[in-house]
Amino acid sequence: MSHTGSSGGQPGPQRTTDRATALSEPTRAYAELVAGNRRFVDGAPRHPNQDAGHRAAVADGQHPFAVIVGCSDSRLAAEIIFDRGLGDLFVVRTAGHTAGPEVLGSVEYAVTVLGTPLVVVLGHDSCGAVQAARESAATGTAPSGHLRAVVDAVLPSLRRAAAEGVDDIDGIVDIHIAQTVETLLGQSPVLADAVARGRCAVVGVSYRLAAGAVRPVAAVPADLATLETPGSPESTDPATPATV
Repeated sequence: MSHTGSSGGQPGPQRTTDRATALSEPTRAYAELVAGNRRFVDGAPRHPNQDAGHRAAVADGQHPFAVIVGCSDSRLAAEIIFDRGLGDLFVVRTAGHTAGPEVLGSVEYAVTVLGTPLVVVLGHDSCGAVQAARESAATGTAPSGHLRAVVDAVLPSLRRAAAEGVDDIDGIVDIHIAQTVETLLGQSPVLADAVARGRCAVVGVSYRLAAGAVRPVAAVPADLATLETPGSPESTDPATPATV
């Protein structure tokens, strides 16, 4: 990891050396991700910040405008999904976007040291980690090795889904995304304080593997999720973003 430096990074579409304008507000940061995902869905990516000149510009420091806490699924490459480049996103990935101490520490580093204004939990439909946890719960058997830690981390989401009467896999995935948002805020006073001060926001989104679109599932503050995305309720999906 690299601390912030004096480089003239390009976190948005136009190159800038002004840190104050580097997508520092949560709403602007989220809007940039939404716009990038729309380009990806439409098949018209711009591939910003991927040239040799920008690579040199960010070599001595980084100013990522969003932290992505995503699932490790090989089809969930954040820079591609959101059409971004070098230095734009601070990505932390685990199977099922489970949030242990190392994940929480990485998020806190980005928010406090790098000044990143947005944390995004990126889940997806047909999540294998959720499916594994569901099978484990149904059979009463635990997987071997360290995979058990992943399953154990997802089980609270399964119990919450059962309590809410949700039994389809993608409905459970949505609940698990919202649960991860709550976990980040509940287990990191540092992040919760940044959100309370309005300096940062947390949003959970679900990615459609076939369509390529993300849609909001949960957000703090809640109005962040009202920004229309390619897969949002305003466009194609009937689900309603939840508050947490």
